[in-house]
Amino acid sequence: MAVDLYTQDGTEKTVELITQYAKSAIGCDDAGLLLVHARSRVETAAATSSRVRVSHELQLTHDEGPCLDALEGGGTYVSDDVGIDERWPAWGPAVAELGIRSVVSVRLETSERRYGSLNLYSDHAKAFSDDDLAVAEIFARHASVAVASAQSEEGLRIAIDARKLIGQAQGILMERFDIDGDRAFDVLRRYSQHHNRKLREVAEWVVAYRRTPLTEFPADR
Repeated sequence: MAVDLYTQDGTEKTVELITQYAKSAIGCDDAGLLLVHARSRVETAAATSSRVRVSHELQLTHDEGPCLDALEGGGTYVSDDVGIDERWPAWGPAVAELGIRSVVSVRLETSERRYGSLNLYSDHAKAFSDDDLAVAEIFARHASVAVASAQSEEGLRIAIDARKLIGQAQGILMERFDIDGDRAFDVLRRYSQHHNRKLREVAEWVVAYRRTPLTEFPADR
């Protein structure tokens, strides 16, 4: 499982495989994965059923639940029967109506940062044993490293693509206006600040239209 996770191409495929393997490894009915993005934005990155997505949305709606607690407080959160769990009085009964009884949520993190939470669901009360929790926590460590690796590779690929695009835009401006590379980069940066757009977006516009983005650029967005 660990080898398969590390060899996936991109975060999307990695998190989908994590939920599938987690469901199989623990023997639960469903699994889902919440990812934390910039500015603490949380989203369901993968789920083995639609009710898992609903469960996650209900946590965000009620601002309570084991998945959020795992994200914010760390560690592992377990509920043997969500319908009567006093820790989550609004979320628990709502999720019980979906047929979910037991839940395990494990934080996904490395020494550098937190990535999200792996969440396991069962249709039965008291479904998760101590052995299940141990397996879930070990699996979560592998999943954390796999997500970190996938995001790092994606970030590097995006950065390389952006550098190539900016270089192309510089070349166009150098030829069109007979200026050197530094001056061409200053032009791109000035338009980036003027239009309040990322430098990569400005470069992409220049490459597409073969000219500097004047008043047309914001309207074409």
